[in-house]
Amino acid sequence: MLLDSNILIYSSKAGGEALRPWTSHPSAYISIISRIEALGFHKITPEENDSITTTLAELPELALDDEIATRAIALRQQKSMSLGDSLIAATALTYNIPLCTRNKDDFKHITELEIINPFEASTRA
Repeated sequence: MLLDSNILIYSSKAGGEALRPWTSHPSAYISIISRIEALGFHKITPEENDSITTTLAELPELALDDEIATRAIALRQQKSMSLGDSLIAATALTYNIPLCTRNKDDFKHITELEIINPFEASTRA
């Protein structure tokens, strides 16, 4: 599964321990975009920065390539969405893996994308 930036951010905050099974899951990946968004979060504290950096060191990172860029372009042509969200969604689609995010509404229009929200009671790591 591909972890969205918000999962990394929430897991670094007080009370984020419940997300640790997700961030340490053997099939968890991140996009380089999630690394940029999580560490570039404007309200990040030094403690959260350290926590995210530690988590990122344990996760395989999926790089951008032409196929992901092409898919992101197509997604943005279909519906207005942020560049970061389009690249993260395109990465999950390209690698054929679910996207783990709290922001389901940002991606619900992408019917071929499997979305997992770890904040929903029915979801399991």
